[in-house]
Amino acid sequence: MKLLTPMMRKFVKTGKLTIIDADQNEHNFGPGGEPSATIRLHDKALYRTLFLNPELKAGEAYMDGTLTVDGGIRRLLEVFAHNRDGLRKQGHQKMLKSSLKRLRRFHQHNVRANAAKNVQHHYDLSNDFYRLWLSDDLNYSCAYWPAGTQSLEQAQQLKMAHIAAKLQVKPGMKVLDIGCGWGAMSHYLAEHCGAKMVGVTLSKEQLAIAQERADAKGLDCDFRLMDYRDLDETFDRVVSVGMFEHVGVTHYLEYFSKIRDLMTDEGVALVHSIGRKGGPGTTGAWIRKYIFPGGYSPALSETFAVIEKAGLWTTDCEILRVHYAETLLAWDNNFQAVRDQVVEMFDEKFARMWEFYLIVSEFSFRHGKHMNFQIQLTKTVDALPMARDYMVDRERELVGA
Repeated sequence: MKLLTPMMRKFVKTGKLTIIDADQNEHNFGPGGEPSATIRLHDKALYRTLFLNPELKAGEAYMDGTLTVDGGIRRLLEVFAHNRDGLRKQGHQKMLKSSLKRLRRFHQHNVRANAAKNVQHHYDLSNDFYRLWLSDDLNYSCAYWPAGTQSLEQAQQLKMAHIAAKLQVKPGMKVLDIGCGWGAMSHYLAEHCGAKMVGVTLSKEQLAIAQERADAKGLDCDFRLMDYRDLDETFDRVVSVGMFEHVGVTHYLEYFSKIRDLMTDEGVALVHSIGRKGGPGTTGAWIRKYIFPGGYSPALSETFAVIEKAGLWTTDCEILRVHYAETLLAWDNNFQAVRDQVVEMFDEKFARMWEFYLIVSEFSFRHGKHMNFQIQLTKTVDALPMARDYMVDRERELVGA
């Protein structure tokens, strides 16, 4: 504990963290009060590894059971969420973060082969697994929670209406859904807006469900297992929800240039993505290793710079701040209700990994610098009405339908 103790004293400035070491000695850090957590270290090797790389090694130790938390992992992650700057501003942690930032281009080298592998790592786990805790439409992105929203199911429907209104989709329009997932957005636009949908994904598991559900409803949806970069046709509208995070910084210009080329001259695109406040950064080591290899949440500054180079008009941008925190909380509540089934489906280590992911992600939106943005794009200056009233009017129509 000689290495850990000075670091913990600088770390915990809000609340209280109690560490029970491998010899059952108790160490208290912080001024007291909430948030508070008591963790138990069951392996002396953790003293060194947690000192060197706490954000990676704490998650790994929780997964393998060498670190346990009285009352559940949420308590520890809330202490971290309120005190993360006290950890990251320490000298050796600043050096680690700086070195990781320099390497991010290599971490996000998402050429076609890597992109497919990274998508399959996360999304091809099991359709049955995702059915356990997602909304019924298998919508796996930030929901929309205006005042009065009562449930995850409602919030996901409201998110799709919100996006559809911004796209101004009209019956018969040909619409591309990049990174279509299990097809929820495509199904919505086909059913409620009369769109002729093309959806592309790199996940075989998602593709099967997306097409099956569209066929069952008789919707005009064509789902394809392919990289969006291989498309060679044009569309009236392009939508991309929760996919830009998987593009990688070295491919941003390629991404927006391809969106430009895929749109007709009067086309409109909507990109919905996780973003970050405070400028470019890097993906946390634990998330990158276990959850989203190749993933990164971009800053608006680096996003807009590339949009400009691609020659597109940014016609609207909206920042959704705490909406993803509420979505992740709902997912975690659903997950905890079926946790025993997850353990049976995979194992205890996997269940710990997944709950760690859901909770640490929630707090990154609730207490950290993460948010979502929706950017509306066109090729021409007059592709959309001059005033944005049309969005509100159309959204009310869709929600009331």
